Formats: sequence, C-alpha cells, structure tokens
Amino acid sequence: MELREFFSEEAIKLNIEGTTKDDVLKELIGLLVLDDKNEAMLFKMLKRRENLGSTGIGRGIAIPHCRSLVVSKLRVAFGRKRAGLDFKAIDDKPVNFFFLIVAPPLEVSNQYLPVLGKIAQFSKELDVPERLLSISEPSEFMDLLKEKGA
Repeated sequence: MELREFFSEEAIKLNIEGTTKDDVLKELIGLLVLDDKNEAMLFKMLKRRENLGSTGIGRGIAIPHCRSLVVSKLRVAFGRKRAGLDFKAIDDKPVNFFFLIVAPPLEVSNQYLPVLGKIAQFSKELDVPERLLSISEPSEFMDLLKEKGA
C-alpha cells in the first residue's frame, strides 16, 4: 500500500486561506467535494475528534481524521498554509501542513490506521517539512510521496 494511491491532485491545496482551526477544517473538507449536508456532518465529527485532543503532531504537521458515514471509501486531502496557524499542536508550534483522513465506519480493506501511520511516518522524515514548504504544484506533492516511497 502506498500513500499516493489515496491522494489526487484535486484534493491538494497549497494555499489554505483559513485563519482559524475551524476555517482550515472546512477548507480541507471542501477538497473532498461532498454535498452541504455531508460537509456539515463531517465538520461536526472532526470537531468532536479535535476536542478529544489536537491532531497537531508537531513539526508543523496536523492529521485531522475521523470515521464517518459521509464517505463510502477512505478519502484523504492535503492542505498547506505557509504562514502557519495555531492548531493547538502538541509542541505548541504553528501548523503549516494538514493531512485530512476520513474513512467509513466499517472498512473491508481496513486502510484507515495504516494510512494514518504512513502519513505520520512520512511526516517524521527530517527533510519533509522543508520540502513541503518549497513545492509549488500539487504534482510536486505527489512526486515527493513517490520519492519517499510513501
């Protein structure tokens, strides 16, 4: 299983405009192209997850994730905010990179946790945050995943 199988260039936004945690979550959800009702439901689920503890894992990276009936298969999106944003990350530093993961409650292929783990592993590579800041096209994001074997 490779991460790039789950990403599409349409679900990559390199200039997140939101200035609050809620704004960013809504922008990421928008990348999944759901109807308004499902977007609202997914936002509620992600907020509930964030209230348990921030998904900001440090080094400028957050991985908001949840299971929800609004998707029929695992979906991912990536967003970048160069200026960074207070996401209540565990290291108290601003977050620049957001990996959204949404999976249905019951998944035959059971890819949710492995994808979450792979994103965390990819994010821990020393040069990844710097490289993510320097990309200018969604295709370069896909190339970086390929290069890292992710």
